[in-house]
Amino acid sequence: MKKALISTLLLSLSGLATASTAFTDAAEAVKYRQASFQLIRHNMLDIRDMVQGNIEWDDARIKRRADALALVSTLPWEAFKVAGTEQGGGDAKAAVWQNMADFTELGEKLAADAAALKVAADSGEQAAIRRAFGNYARNCKACHDNYKN
Repeated sequence: MKKALISTLLLSLSGLATASTAFTDAAEAVKYRQASFQLIRHNMLDIRDMVQGNIEWDDARIKRRADALALVSTLPWEAFKVAGTEQGGGDAKAAVWQNMADFTELGEKLAADAAALKVAADSGEQAAIRRAFGNYARNCKACHDNYKN
């Protein structure tokens, strides 16, 4: 019984050690960040189309998209810090790794802007949603201007 308990404990601890990162190599990290950005793009463009009047305004849909952005806007940043990701893959400029502190700050701001957009979407106030989305979009563009090819 004691051996089984120790074996179970060691097995669970070894699982924690390997779970410290989701990436097995740089290529996996690049795929992860690219997939994260595709999710951001999909949700952002749907809200943009409603804000611009290209499609009918739908409060429930905006709330779903804002909920998703609040989560997915936190995802890609850790994948830029995996060794070897600076070697290529995707549209990231070398400036990302040369200015990691600024890049990380912009990523954190994007996540904060997404959280603010979620609050605005939860309120259902179109003016608040438009303002929050504008802030989110401007920060997204600022990062693209400096760090994306």
